[in-house]
Amino acid sequence: MVPSTVASLTEWISEAGLRATDEARFLGEFGTRACNAGLPLSSVVVFVDTLHPIYEGHALRWRAEVSGATAYDYEPTEGERLERWQRSPFYRLLETGETRLRIVIDGESRPHIAPRDWLPASATEYLACVTRFGQEGVIGGLDCVYSGWVTQETNGFTEEQVTAIEALLPPLAMVLKSCMLARIARTLVETYLGRDAGQRVLSGRISRGAVERISTALWFSDLRDYTRVAEASAPDELIPFLGEHAETVIDVIHAAGGDVLKLIGDGTLAIFAAPDSEEACRAALAAAERAIDAIRELGHRRASSGLAATRLYLGLHFGDVFFGNIGSRERLDFTVVGPAVNEVSRIAAMCRSLDQPALFSSRFVSMLGADADRLVSVGRYALRGVGKAQHLFTFEPA
Repeated sequence: MVPSTVASLTEWISEAGLRATDEARFLGEFGTRACNAGLPLSSVVVFVDTLHPIYEGHALRWRAEVSGATAYDYEPTEGERLERWQRSPFYRLLETGETRLRIVIDGESRPHIAPRDWLPASATEYLACVTRFGQEGVIGGLDCVYSGWVTQETNGFTEEQVTAIEALLPPLAMVLKSCMLARIARTLVETYLGRDAGQRVLSGRISRGAVERISTALWFSDLRDYTRVAEASAPDELIPFLGEHAETVIDVIHAAGGDVLKLIGDGTLAIFAAPDSEEACRAALAAAERAIDAIRELGHRRASSGLAATRLYLGLHFGDVFFGNIGSRERLDFTVVGPAVNEVSRIAAMCRSLDQPALFSSRFVSMLGADADRLVSVGRYALRGVGKAQHLFTFEPA
């Protein structure tokens, strides 16, 4: 490749990088352009460690014979994966501090390549590269870009081609880093604020006091006898206990179209804000049934293993709330506030004294349409901190 061709590709990377929102699409187009420019590439793998509550990193894979590139997240490097990683050329580069490693491949030598990469049967050379960031640019595990370049040319890459790849790596790494930072930001705000709230924050609605009035179905649930379980459990047992129960409840809420806004110890605050009020309430009711059953099943599994088990208390209400940024200049919370939020938590608390797994307000029930026939009244009750007594309902006994 002549310098002018490398310069042209570098210019394209810079321009495309400013528009890139999908790193897989970007890498797919880059691979095609690089081949057309004279780089004899058969496949490219690029991966970065990242900042994610579940996954350790994000990888992209491009093959010349396939249109576009594919992306996947990889799990923490431990156990057998750690052993494979320590045999990889990238681990060697990290240990030596070098930036590239050329590996000649023949029928007798097919070195292990990480992560989960493959080599075409006719591959002749693998070029492993590490493009490091400055210390100030490190976020979580995102401290460099790893890349593997494969060719099937008889004599492998020429030195000129390797030089061209090294010249393209800095702008390529900058684009991928930019995409990954956007991915990290999206993951963190949606994980810690909730999906809907996270999307609102990313869209720019972050000013203190920026709220809107919405009508929504409100969910508040907590765990029966949680205080007893917490006092009887060691810390290394309590955290998994909370994690399993929270994951079960959150998965059910998300599957029904709800959005979890806050986890308060063993409590979960969520909203179902579908444009149609009846649709939102019916989704919340269906989620309530599934959550109660799912927590009961989880309790059976835990009890059979000798672990602490419990059941769910759940309240559903419908009302007007203010949804948005509330707090101080240094600490904001994107959440819902208003009397309806207080009411739904008090309704859930009444489950204990009435010995019911779920209770629903009369306003919530009035929004259900035909589904209201499945519920029965348990009477009218005064709720602590709520001025007017509430008529409450529960599921009709089987």
